[in-house]
Order: sequence, then structure tokens, then C-alpha cells
Amino acid sequence: MFIQTEATPNPATLKFLPGQPVLGEGTMEFLKPEETSASPLAARLFTIQGVSGVFFGPDFISVTKKDAEWQHLKPAILGAIMEHYISGAEVAAQQQPDLVADEEFYEPEDEEIVATIKELLETRVRPAVAQDGGDITFQGFRDGIVYLHMRGACSGCPSSTATLRHGIENLLRHFIPEVEEVRPLNV
Repeated sequence: MFIQTEATPNPATLKFLPGQPVLGEGTMEFLKPEETSASPLAARLFTIQGVSGVFFGPDFISVTKKDAEWQHLKPAILGAIMEHYISGAEVAAQQQPDLVADEEFYEPEDEEIVATIKELLETRVRPAVAQDGGDITFQGFRDGIVYLHMRGACSGCPSSTATLRHGIENLLRHFIPEVEEVRPLNV
């Protein structure tokens, strides 16, 4: 098994491509070892000292580190991913997208605007962000402000502010005049 590794715009996160489906569809994020009961692979990765976050995409795994160097972590992470796939165990017991902690919020009269925001995020933003090992999902819309939930490599990324302001905000404002600003809403 050959696992490719890619840098992400977030220096604390690396993207691992095992060359086979991870979730197939949807995403899952784990920010604490105690959250990993649904995923043997996430639990295995959290046993590596220095791992502070695990994010699964359709065909990639993003791992975030804290207080450790990649030169020490990377071999252990590659080994854990390889061992997991060789074992034949499922990546996650519940292979479905995880839910953001808070429900979406917007006014009923903004339903058409929100539908357009979601479509633009789904077709133009999320595929590009997945290339960088992360995900951005809609959280809410109120008073001209779009609130997005940033996960995986996007969460805590130094360039995420620029991505929001210059990329996503400009895109949404171009197609939806009611959008005035885009803000991250991290759980």
C-alpha cells in the first residue's frame, strides 16, 4: 500500500491519501480522543503523541498536530493508517457526515438566498477546500452575514481569513447581492 502525503496551507495539518476510499461520501472530524468511539482509525491516530485532530474526507485523511514535529509524527501516522487498512476494519462505524454542533440558523424569508449560498458552497467552494484537506459548511445567515463552519485543515489555518475574505466572500457577493460579509464559526 502506498500512501501519498500532501502539505496543506495550514502548517499544522498534513493530508494523507491512502489511494482508496476513506469515507466515500461526507466528512467526519475528531478533535479529542474521547470523540473517536465511532472510528477505529481515528482512535488509532490519537494514540500517537502530538496528534490533536483527525479529519476524514471522501478519499483523504487530514491530521493536525500540536507541539510536535512532522519528521517525528509522519512515520507513525503512515504506519497507523497502513496497519488500519491492512486489518480490514472499517474507517468509521457510522459512515455518515458528522453534524455540526449547532443547527443552521436563518430567517424563513431568506430560504431562497440560503439555498443559493449552499449551492455555491457545494459546487464551487467545498471541492477546492477538500483539495487542501479541509471542509467548509454553511452554518447560518443573518443580517447579510454568512456564517461558515471550518473543519480539517481549514480550522486554525493562517490563510483561512484570506480564503474567507478574498475567495468565498467575493464569490458569494458576486452572485448574491444580499451577502455583505462571511465569518467563520468554529466549534
